[in-house]
Amino acid sequence: MGGTAVAVAAAITAGVLATGGGHHATRPAAAAASDGLRHTAVDVSPSTCGRGWGATQKPHAGTQAFDLHNSAASATEVYLKDPSTGRLFAEIEGLAPGTTRSMVVDLGSGRYAFECQQEDTDSVTGPTVTVPGKAPQGPSSLPVTVHDLIPPTLDYQKWINARMAELSTDTGVLKSDVDRGDLTAARRDWLTGHLVYERMGAAYDTFGDADGVINGTTAIGRDPLKDPDFTGFHRIEYGLWHGESAKSLRGQAATLDKAVKALRSQWTTQQMDPANMGLRAHEIIENAEQFELTGRTDYGSGTNLATASANIDGTREILAKLRPLLAARDSGLARLDASLDRAQAYLKSLDRKGTWTALDRLTRAQREQVNADFGDLLEQLAPVAAIFDVRRTV
Repeated sequence: MGGTAVAVAAAITAGVLATGGGHHATRPAAAAASDGLRHTAVDVSPSTCGRGWGATQKPHAGTQAFDLHNSAASATEVYLKDPSTGRLFAEIEGLAPGTTRSMVVDLGSGRYAFECQQEDTDSVTGPTVTVPGKAPQGPSSLPVTVHDLIPPTLDYQKWINARMAELSTDTGVLKSDVDRGDLTAARRDWLTGHLVYERMGAAYDTFGDADGVINGTTAIGRDPLKDPDFTGFHRIEYGLWHGESAKSLRGQAATLDKAVKALRSQWTTQQMDPANMGLRAHEIIENAEQFELTGRTDYGSGTNLATASANIDGTREILAKLRPLLAARDSGLARLDASLDRAQAYLKSLDRKGTWTALDRLTRAQREQVNADFGDLLEQLAPVAAIFDVRRTV
């Protein structure tokens, strides 16, 4: 990983990456000295939050480990923060009662305090500790609350509503193409509508069962013609590119159009979860890599790269809504923007006047470039997900 933004995410999620989330075994503080770091034992119960680190331990700058012990009766989250600004330098989540985990952090000169958030109790901030000297502080991030995320989420829902109107028009046109037997127009208009839908990736969870009706797939190896539950864009794609007649596709086109119009009418009553906004920016690209770049969702049109480009559009829209919050928290945002531009420009270079290069027609060099671009995007979007991981502030 490279860049400050990635370092920020690594720092503020140090506990999760090192020992958090139940993925790593807890180890006693005494057994950790073999890593070559200076270790400081710190208690993180509500009544003793931060005890063990203070002037008597001669605080110093540099990479070090705090062995956090939860002596309380319930699990806790622990943050290391600047008490004057609230910026976070490291965290550990889900520290179980009676257990110890190491929080490894690179400290610069400044003022720090541990914040302990025991389950079902108010947040407690321990004593402030000053690290002397003039060493620059490492990466940090301001915490984000659900309240912070409500305005961008509402703005995004309005954007989705506008795309719904666009999508409804497009599926109506596709239905008309099929009804009058113009399959050439149907292939063209199928892609137009499908790409509109693919740009709305952050809202799919809120769509519920409608997503499966509109954009579902079949199980791997199953004959699409023998799957009665296979409907929507991909079912129509299969028919359009496998010689099915317009008459045989009329029911599918009608089903798709009806489902889209029903979703549009229901959308104004739906509420997206603000806490998921940052994660969705990463998930959209992750899904593109998993389903589009593998060809898993190609039912004959060979337009996976067009869909991947639409997915980048979807990620850009999420980032645009989050940008006022992200700009103050991610110093690598300009690099991320440049990477999005580069990845999308390369994909569009593989569009030959409306005919996209199919995955199996890519040269090895082209395939490697696409894979590298999306791998880079996933790295750079991981900090966005970490930064927007909602944290308690009280």
